[in-house]
Amino acid sequence: KGLPMSFDEILDVKVTPNRGHDCLSHRGIAKEISAILNIRMKDDGLRKSIILEPRTDAVAVSIEAEKCNRFTAAYIRGVRVGPSPDWLREALESIGQRSINKIVDATNYVMFSLGQPLHAFDAGKLQSTEVKPRYKITVRNAKAGEKMISLDDKEYAFTETMMVVTDANADVPIGIAGLKGGKPSGVDEKTVDIILESANFDGVSVRKTAQALKLRTDASARFEQVLSPEMAAYGARAGVDLIMQLAGGQLVGFVDIYPHTAKSRQVSVTLGKINNVLGTQISVSEVEDVWKRLDMIYHIDGETFTIDIPFERLDLAIPEDLVEEIGRIVGYDKVPSTPLPKFPKKPENNQNFCAAERIREQLISEGYSEVFTSVFADKGERQVANKIGGDKPYLRANLTDSLDDALERNVRNKDLLGLKKVQLFEIGTVWRDGKEEIVVGKAAEKEKPSQSLLTPESADSCADLPSSTTEQYKSFSRYPFIVRDVAMWVSYDSAQDKPLESDAVLDVIRREAGELLVRSELFDRFEKGDRISYAFRLVFQSFEKTLTDVEVNEIMGKVMDAVKAKGWEVR
Repeated sequence: KGLPMSFDEILDVKVTPNRGHDCLSHRGIAKEISAILNIRMKDDGLRKSIILEPRTDAVAVSIEAEKCNRFTAAYIRGVRVGPSPDWLREALESIGQRSINKIVDATNYVMFSLGQPLHAFDAGKLQSTEVKPRYKITVRNAKAGEKMISLDDKEYAFTETMMVVTDANADVPIGIAGLKGGKPSGVDEKTVDIILESANFDGVSVRKTAQALKLRTDASARFEQVLSPEMAAYGARAGVDLIMQLAGGQLVGFVDIYPHTAKSRQVSVTLGKINNVLGTQISVSEVEDVWKRLDMIYHIDGETFTIDIPFERLDLAIPEDLVEEIGRIVGYDKVPSTPLPKFPKKPENNQNFCAAERIREQLISEGYSEVFTSVFADKGERQVANKIGGDKPYLRANLTDSLDDALERNVRNKDLLGLKKVQLFEIGTVWRDGKEEIVVGKAAEKEKPSQSLLTPESADSCADLPSSTTEQYKSFSRYPFIVRDVAMWVSYDSAQDKPLESDAVLDVIRREAGELLVRSELFDRFEKGDRISYAFRLVFQSFEKTLTDVEVNEIMGKVMDAVKAKGWEVR
């Protein structure tokens, strides 16, 4: 009957990795909601008995690649390709999918509905023979250098580790297994006969191919999570039914190559195990209620539950998995709070951490600032096989190179930082001489950078380390700063019979300079006769824009006027 013509609400769900097997689908999410709200599903497509009949000998399928677990093909003749009905187009567009045509939209709809990727080939574009089987499809590893133009008009070159779906009569790829179909066999408005693929490919193989080709699709995202090969039959049946509903045609038959049939699985757990792990007092009836809500067939012997695991729930393999199901459906908020028992032993300090903390406090007390630089370098002993990017494919063999770079960049900002001398250190990991080591590196102006191996020492003093006294951290501006120096003669304070303090002079300067003055400090002082000279360094910076010399000069003009009004002489 289709879906409603409008969608008022969107449910945004984050699927955890352990549930990618079944919950990257609307059916999977509906099943979860059914259990959580205790509302039985009206129609669960994966709980029906599926028979792929009739069979056909017009199409032959062979699996030569060991990473293909199942390949089901359905041959349909006489379809009418055209725009999808409004309900289907709106359903796909509501989840960000572009409507293409009835056939392609039907395969996408089934994939998002059940979680099983499908792909339709135009049979008329495949090479056929007069004798049966007319069409031959083979799943094999690609030949080195073999290429294919995909549906999005991009050419991909394969290696021998990648799986492809081929037109065996022509011995050419027509699809990248688990990722994307080829353009030469793509469905278009002139398509009349189709071969629908519903297969199961090894998740690791699909992921590696997608990564190597830099091609990730909705289909590959599902195969990467690993799907039950049983899903292929349900996808094939649902796809055929929907295509014939939308585009007509006649089902000639199915071909199903399933080398190693998946075995049914059972997992047992006791009531004692459930309550011991969760720390609860759940009853037998409460556990039974959970299995019913999850629509799982169970057998009970005393207080032992044996569950017939649904084929799509690949995440359920050990008793602890069943305990987790109980906990999340009953609700973790029902688990009572219990104080932890006292730890029987004195906690041991991590000696590397202790040594790092002691050295850190020592260097900070000496005026050093800590930095954290990248572990990647443009040279080293260990090359990264899957580098994140950029031109640094190695793990660093020392800290001095990156500290040198950090020193150079920070020296330019020492006026803004209010430092007379920049001194940096880093405690980090390096990879050298075939080992992974933690070292301490230091760098300072006009000094040669150095590092020493971090050696774990006694952890007894760790507890005595002082914590930071910082009360508030302020963000820094990303815009450049401007520095101005000003020096002046100041008379003695006759009322106090002593030199006027520099703080009093700075108060006047700060008041006139306004909020753009981000740092001000005395950097020179000397006396001559009854006068004293002060020299101040003023740093101006905006959080909103790059300051200009004109703007800062205007501020300095106001400062000079205020200084002169006090009777002080600008040098």
